[in-house]
Amino acid sequence: GHGHHGHHGHGHHRPAPPSSPEHTFSATMMEENISDAEGIITKWDPQGHSSAEVASLFHHSRDEARQLLRAVADLRSAMHFFADDAPRCPSSSAHLVRAQTLMQAAMRRLQKELHQILSANRGLLDPDSSVAASTRSLDSASSLSDLEDAEMRSATESIGDVERASALATSDLRAIAECMVSAGYGMECVKVYKLVRRSIVDEGLYKLGFDKPSPSPTHLQKLDWDVLDIRVRTWIAASKVAVRTLFSGERLLCDQVFASSDSIGESCFAHISLDPAVEFLRFPELVASKTKRSTEKVFRLLDMFDYISDLWPDIETVFSYQSTSAVRSQAVSSLLKLGEAVRSTFADFESAIQKDSSKTAVPGGGLHPLSRYVMNYMSLLADYSRPLDDIFADYPLQTPAGALPEPFFDPHTSSTPSSPTSSREGGENAALSPVSARIAWLILVLLCKLDSKAELYREPALAYLFLANNLHYVITKVRGSALWELLGEEWAASHEAKARGYAGSYERLAWSGVVAAIPADREEVAAMDVGAAGERMRRFNEAFEAAYRGQSGWTVADGRVRDELKLSIARKVVPAYREFYERCRSLMGGERDAPAVVRFAPEDLANYISDLFYGGGSTGSSSVSSASGSPVSGSSKGSSRSI
Repeated sequence: GHGHHGHHGHGHHRPAPPSSPEHTFSATMMEENISDAEGIITKWDPQGHSSAEVASLFHHSRDEARQLLRAVADLRSAMHFFADDAPRCPSSSAHLVRAQTLMQAAMRRLQKELHQILSANRGLLDPDSSVAASTRSLDSASSLSDLEDAEMRSATESIGDVERASALATSDLRAIAECMVSAGYGMECVKVYKLVRRSIVDEGLYKLGFDKPSPSPTHLQKLDWDVLDIRVRTWIAASKVAVRTLFSGERLLCDQVFASSDSIGESCFAHISLDPAVEFLRFPELVASKTKRSTEKVFRLLDMFDYISDLWPDIETVFSYQSTSAVRSQAVSSLLKLGEAVRSTFADFESAIQKDSSKTAVPGGGLHPLSRYVMNYMSLLADYSRPLDDIFADYPLQTPAGALPEPFFDPHTSSTPSSPTSSREGGENAALSPVSARIAWLILVLLCKLDSKAELYREPALAYLFLANNLHYVITKVRGSALWELLGEEWAASHEAKARGYAGSYERLAWSGVVAAIPADREEVAAMDVGAAGERMRRFNEAFEAAYRGQSGWTVADGRVRDELKLSIARKVVPAYREFYERCRSLMGGERDAPAVVRFAPEDLANYISDLFYGGGSTGSSSVSSASGSPVSGSSKGSSRSI
């Protein structure tokens, strides 16, 4: 029993004088509060001995943990009582001092518990996954048998267990925080909380491969693209986990632990997450604004743009506090800078096409490297139509008046990209999308460039073959990629018509001389004598050999187009020749030099024509080889075929 209740004087200020039974009863209760509290608090005082050595009270005995929290509440009411009482009651201040000492011991323990739970449960409190939680619980295992237990647990642990453990840890933290804050130790509580959770955020970002601080602009400028590319890919891979798990988890934890005080929760969350999140979201801006632009880089810029756009609703929610508005601003700033970089890369790309100054004609009228480069790039860009539409939304295409020919989108109406086209397969209203307009424009720039490249060919027929080849390639690339959804069927159809026109011009220029050498009129053929027939046949032989030899190195890249073209040429030449051939055979039946005059059987012609367009002069350029491979040139004495 503690005597010295000190029931003297000074009582006239109060309705209940110190000597009154009510007052005595209250004082006794309060003293007992202090004495009861002393037992559990001293037992667990980290500066004391015995069981205080146990790392975690909450882990060791949840029962005693609850007792400790109750003891603190009792101490508080005792302290309020004796503080009010102190002016009247000298012994009150002694009780007050004793209670204060115990309170400090209790707070030391709670601070230690707070640190312990926050650290040991770093896995559980980051709500990423049971896997992460179970692997991380190994970090806090203290002995070998613990380790084996932990491994056993992690093998069998279901997500439910993890959630239960996490909920338990969170409610313990909330109980400790509320206890410390209401006891007037909010600062001590917050200090530990901020310290531990900030280190967990930093460590989390480090594990995601994002070491802070982010590289300086000058450092970024010096990095090779290969190295930078790896960093960007790391950032992309980390971004969802960082926002939706790491930062979101911290916001959730703050909201739960400091549920009874929004302002403390907000200040903790801002301290823990503001700088790392701003730093993390600044990286894309640095890449966009501080590194050299290049066409290959644009895909990574678009990836980052896409990811930030995708995460924007989460960023708004997680960082909704006024004190974390800098995180939202940084995300917006990164999006703007990425958009700028993408738009200027597009402009660079367009002027690179226009400036291409290669003066060598592609051998055989084949595919121009520029066609390959531009179309491969375009078909990759088409997969990014969503971010590109955002990036170009407020930047309508500025083209010279009348620069877009009618079939730019729609051959049937003189529509421009900004007016809706008649109903279309391949996405309703695709013509309206900013990215469709951009891509159609860039392809148009390419086609105009190819027109000027065609002028490098001395032979008009070859120039048309070159245009047909390249336009077919462009159309094939469009049809075989996401470009088709952006440009639509009418775009493709109108360009296919144009390609057929080029092929027709080639055919007319290259083969009309051969066709003209065959007498077209049956009666004329029937009326011919041997001399006239022989003369016409020599003319035909010359024309055919010249055409064939001239085209031996010409090429058609697309197999289907190649076959169609050969078929079309054969139809014009072979049947007409067959009649003339039969007449010559019958006229010259007995002539000794008939084989020298009638050089080609109709099937020879068909075979020669089918040899065309493989490019690279697969047949000798100076002689015409028949299908069997022996040369049949102007000087040879006989045909390789039996005639």
